[in-house]
Amino acid sequence: MVAKGFHQSEGFDFTDTFNPVVKPTTIRVVLTMALSARWPIHQLDINNAFLNEDLVEDVYLQQPPGFSSPDSTLVCKLHKAIYGLKQAPRFWFCKLSNTLISLGFHSSESDSSIFLRFTPNGTLIILIYVDDIIIIGTSSNLIECFIAQLSDNFALKDLGKLHYFLGIEVAWLVDGSLHLTQTKYIRDLLQCAAMLDANPQPTPMVSTSQLTIDGSVAVENPTLYRSIVRALQYITLTRPELSFSVNKVCQFMHSPRLLHWKSVKRILRYLAGTLHHGLLLRPIIDFSIIAFSEFDWGSDLDDRKSTSGYCIYIGRNLVSWLSQKQKVVSRSSTEA
Repeated sequence: MVAKGFHQSEGFDFTDTFNPVVKPTTIRVVLTMALSARWPIHQLDINNAFLNEDLVEDVYLQQPPGFSSPDSTLVCKLHKAIYGLKQAPRFWFCKLSNTLISLGFHSSESDSSIFLRFTPNGTLIILIYVDDIIIIGTSSNLIECFIAQLSDNFALKDLGKLHYFLGIEVAWLVDGSLHLTQTKYIRDLLQCAAMLDANPQPTPMVSTSQLTIDGSVAVENPTLYRSIVRALQYITLTRPELSFSVNKVCQFMHSPRLLHWKSVKRILRYLAGTLHHGLLLRPIIDFSIIAFSEFDWGSDLDDRKSTSGYCIYIGRNLVSWLSQKQKVVSRSSTEA
């Protein structure tokens, strides 16, 4: 049974809805550390996660379809944060974090979705993305003991060695490296765009391409354009080479034109030929941090803003990257 949370009123039916999730950069950094230390990496899933926490507010639900009551004027008073409620993810995170703290963990100051526990027996690191959890520890016995402790509080599924997380496929290589790909996600996207059999392209964008707000007719289906571009943003989690081109097509979601759609199709054709490409994370010895940054000069033909980008390595592993249009900073704020 799922509630119609869009009928809730802010401040009356709910207050806080924010549910912190682990940052992609954090996942890559912690995985690099775990691979280098040869620590086991497991994952688990919480069954019906949102049903574990009691509601603070009084929320009433109309009788659901299929439920018959002699008095049709009666309503249901919810005691648990069922799926669909605006505040359900927030309540679940509070429940899980309080449970972990009671088990001796503390959250990281840099990322509130990382929980750490240091004991004489070893170290445990927990990465949380709603109800999907990655567990990293100094030994398999330590991880198994923690899973047994957590199972006393929640119904869960131990999924074993990390292999699939948030739509990202994890392949373990013989040298202890991890290859992160989104092959299934990309194939589903290509099928949605009717481009599964498209002719591949060697690059995601033509180097001489200059996109502008105007210059061509509007696309017939802007909703499809926006949904495809949103999906492309998620693919950049393991495909840093797409950051620049995806950022470009994202800038026209408010009013997509035919030329913009052709650029999106170029990216999809590139993906069709690189389905199995991904991000490689290797065990490293040198943990030095190396960063590269670059920007152009007023390349946007509409507002003359520049585009900047950076990538950050820990040893040989790429852990963070970004490409975005620079923001305009007022003179007064700069002086302050």
